Amino acid sequence: MLGHILSLPLSFTNFENIRYMRIDERQKTKVIATVGPASSTYKQLKSLVAAGVDMFRLNFSHGVHEDKLKIISHVTRINEENGVHIGLLADLQGPKLRVGQMEGDGLKLKSGMILTFTNTVCVGNAKKVYMSYAKFAQDVHPGDRVLVDDGKVVLRVAETNGVDEVKLTVVHGDVLSSNKGVNLPDTDVSLPCLTEKDLTDLKFILTQPFNWIALSFVRTPEDMMDLRKYVDEAGHPAKLMAKIEKPQAVKKIKKIIKASNGVMIARGDLGVEMPVEKLPGIQKKIIKHCIQWARPVVVATQMMDSMIVNPSPTRAEITDVANAVLDGADALMLSGETAVGKFPLPVVKYMNRIIRETEKSSGYLGFKPKPIKRSSLFFSDVVCFNSALTANEIGAVGVAGLTVSGYTAFKVSSFRPKGSIFIFSGQKALLGALSICWGVKCFYYDKFSSTDETIEDVTTILKENKLVKPGDAIVNTGSMPISKRLKTNFMKVTVIE
Repeated sequence: MLGHILSLPLSFTNFENIRYMRIDERQKTKVIATVGPASSTYKQLKSLVAAGVDMFRLNFSHGVHEDKLKIISHVTRINEENGVHIGLLADLQGPKLRVGQMEGDGLKLKSGMILTFTNTVCVGNAKKVYMSYAKFAQDVHPGDRVLVDDGKVVLRVAETNGVDEVKLTVVHGDVLSSNKGVNLPDTDVSLPCLTEKDLTDLKFILTQPFNWIALSFVRTPEDMMDLRKYVDEAGHPAKLMAKIEKPQAVKKIKKIIKASNGVMIARGDLGVEMPVEKLPGIQKKIIKHCIQWARPVVVATQMMDSMIVNPSPTRAEITDVANAVLDGADALMLSGETAVGKFPLPVVKYMNRIIRETEKSSGYLGFKPKPIKRSSLFFSDVVCFNSALTANEIGAVGVAGLTVSGYTAFKVSSFRPKGSIFIFSGQKALLGALSICWGVKCFYYDKFSSTDETIEDVTTILKENKLVKPGDAIVNTGSMPISKRLKTNFMKVTVIE
């Protein structure tokens, strides 16, 4: 099977039927691709959409707003010209700590060597190294570990003056290079989650049609609440995603999930700040909780990392992608592979092929939703649950839902029905947000005149897109009377004539 996957052709030049190709695709797990120099033109983005990308991530750690505007324009054009709903994710940098510029090719290190990190900007050498974090000397304590360049350099705090300088002992590492990231796994960082740069970027983001905003280095649910205040004040429809990459976030994961609309398991920094052997268990736990609370969950970082330079993935990467699918992730994300890699189009194709093959596995869809807890939306939850259950029991092609807020889509998706989830809404921004939800296929529909007429329209649209045929059954769900846009309160089985 592996050989079959790796031998498939990689060329793709015909983009004429993007809408049909994508809408007819039966895989459940979605793909997010990071945009960068290797994938930023209209033609490149369109080819990635045709290959199976459901959402594009714009990383605000790099680039300028003018470049982001071009990408947004390209994706908007692709959606409008092809009748698709490809989402846009704005990823805020957050409090990423870095060392400054170093002399030459970097400082050569030896175990036991003493370095001095300072708040004063300077070109680093054996005497002093600039550290971008102003409160570094105040927050660290003797014995704390300081990891640089994804843990390639390991330092330990020897002493701090509590103001502007920290002496560190080299434990491991060969070279300290310029502008490398710093992780403080033993330290409670007092830097706010939303930095000055983030606020500047956020001001721009809230003027653009982003569907999701991801917050980096989340530590508490209050971090997400702070971001939500800015988004709500601007009246922007974007959903909020918490990036889990700090030990503090793992400890408060349930509260963070509840304070967010979605979650990204950012395994890069998380794997530096925590023992790497804990990552698989953490990933499974977070995915399980997100499914339970109907929050889309994204697995990210190094999924197909070797394809930044190689034309095909390793066997370990194929297994990693497959395991994330089997765990029940809503979406898998590509970072450097599509942003700066040599093979952005092949890597998207490989990921989609692995996803499709894995979803055929007998171990897939072994999810059993927990009993529904009473809440203010208990009645709607019960209807959504039974829509998914009924679709499974009668072998329906899928569940067809109408939504204004997106709640029906998130909820039905969380129950992981065997068939598809067809979501209809008049909110285009919402359709883009739902593009990463497991099993969801989105359609723009804004009539909502009467229940019978709407169900008939939904059936017609599905037939026109060759998603159903005579004799098939679908389970309709929505609210009655439909014109009042109430919470989900009805379920109906429709047999296609």
